[in-house]
Amino acid sequence: MTTDYENPWSFNGKPFNTEDIEKYEGFVYVIISQTLRYYIGRKYFYSRRKKKGATRRTKTESDWKVYYGSNKTLQDEVKEHGKENYKRVILSLHTTKGDVNYEEVKQQFLQNVLENDNYY
Repeated sequence: MTTDYENPWSFNGKPFNTEDIEKYEGFVYVIISQTLRYYIGRKYFYSRRKKKGATRRTKTESDWKVYYGSNKTLQDEVKEHGKENYKRVILSLHTTKGDVNYEEVKQQFLQNVLENDNYY
């Protein structure tokens, strides 16, 4: 399967594309560096915004394809070492934002990210 973006996210060992989103709101992920440091986070597939003067919010696809987490250290390293040196893996897909948020925190605690130096 080919993708339409650089360094694609993988899910169950396969590249993940827009057509794979289906009914999902978002996902929980891990980004893995070549030095085996990890970052666990969440990302939503869509943003909903109300444009100035509009009465309804519009749903547009988010920047999930080019997203490398919200951690500044990780972002700086990606710029310095190149995107190709980071593996982006979707751990789970969720149909509600609440489930996305819950699973992110759950994974962070299960992996002990606050106490482990291998995590950003």
